[in-house]
Amino acid sequence: MMLPSKIKFVDKKVQKAFEELEHSVTEGKQLYRFLTQALENLERDAFAGIQIPKKQIPKEYLRKYGIDNCWKYNLPNAWRLLYSVGRGEVIVLSIVLEWLDHTSYSRKFGYKKK
Repeated sequence: MMLPSKIKFVDKKVQKAFEELEHSVTEGKQLYRFLTQALENLERDAFAGIQIPKKQIPKEYLRKYGIDNCWKYNLPNAWRLLYSVGRGEVIVLSIVLEWLDHTSYSRKFGYKKK
């Protein structure tokens, strides 16, 4: 089942980091394109990513953002977009938490020892 959503950033800091990637002259520009495509896909379907098992959601996310679900969207070059799906009145929201390279993602979710 496809579920359209509206994209929101978890806070202004994450949104600003995303906007700054657009003007990057390094690999940040490419990451910006990857993220933009992912966000467009999430607007079409909030469930386009892979749901993280609840027991694996970092406690940091639970405390900091008060979320009860976490999804990952695999990006090229082993980057990961982390987001949560929520509802606002009658709108489904895909809330961008952060993006990480594969190594950082593996550490945060306990796949690799720090």
